[in-house]
Amino acid sequence: MEKSSGPSEGFDKTRAFVTLAGLSLIWGTSFILIKKGLEGFSPTQVACLRLSISTLAFVPMLVLYRKRMDWSKWPYLLIVGLTGSGIPAFLFSNAQVHISSAMAGILNSLTPLFTFLLGVLFFNARFGMSKLAGVFLGLAGAVLLILLGNEGGFDGKTAYGLLIILAAVCYATSTNVIGKHLRDMSSILISSASFGMIGVPLMIYLLGATDFLHRMTESPQAWESLGYIVILSLVGTVAATAIFFRLIQETSPVFSSTVAYLMPLVALIWGLLDGEALSWLHLGGMALILSGVYLSRR
Repeated sequence: MEKSSGPSEGFDKTRAFVTLAGLSLIWGTSFILIKKGLEGFSPTQVACLRLSISTLAFVPMLVLYRKRMDWSKWPYLLIVGLTGSGIPAFLFSNAQVHISSAMAGILNSLTPLFTFLLGVLFFNARFGMSKLAGVFLGLAGAVLLILLGNEGGFDGKTAYGLLIILAAVCYATSTNVIGKHLRDMSSILISSASFGMIGVPLMIYLLGATDFLHRMTESPQAWESLGYIVILSLVGTVAATAIFFRLIQETSPVFSSTVAYLMPLVALIWGLLDGEALSWLHLGGMALILSGVYLSRR
């Protein structure tokens, strides 16, 4: 039997759970920040800005610790950069043009289920029938939410929820790769190297191929949106990513991915405060997903 994907022996449970709660608060807030960023910029610009600002924040660390970098692991670092940050940033910003921030937060809670599923399929993780049932239960909740739409009724636009599900698959891939191949590398090195690989080309694209500079000079809303994106980048991406990678190394991919338990609750609260509609069926869909996550952790 393969090694369990549970928390490693001797890990500090109190610190681990406090870290999970903090990450839930930070990442649960990210969805409303993306929504506010979209008020002044296009989805592509929001994603490029988020990743570019994050890259600039990580550059000094990459320079400072460059001699400790094991570049023989660059394929894994590139995978982590693309699946852990790059691709999801574009998926979320495009999806949230059409679906509410609360719904995005709920669908993102599928991440632990995909972390478990990919772990079983590709990373030799153990599984049982209850865990498998959890995956199907969570997916049923996701299907319900996509069919319901933002206002509690059927809406073609909510097919964009599939982009959030794809982002959850990306996050699950990144989490498993770190847990399997990058456990011995500093979380700061993982973050700075993975962002460095994807961020520089996106900066060039943002400044040279979009109307970002024009918006900054002509649109009053652009500056306010930029402020939200800066917060999203520095807190929700830079700080949270480094903390999350460290948590994976200290515990396990599946334990770390349970940050998704509290994230949808935070996203729901922000969505309601911002006037987003919510029905009891939405809560039912969230309950199915979280029940599935619980079963997959047993």
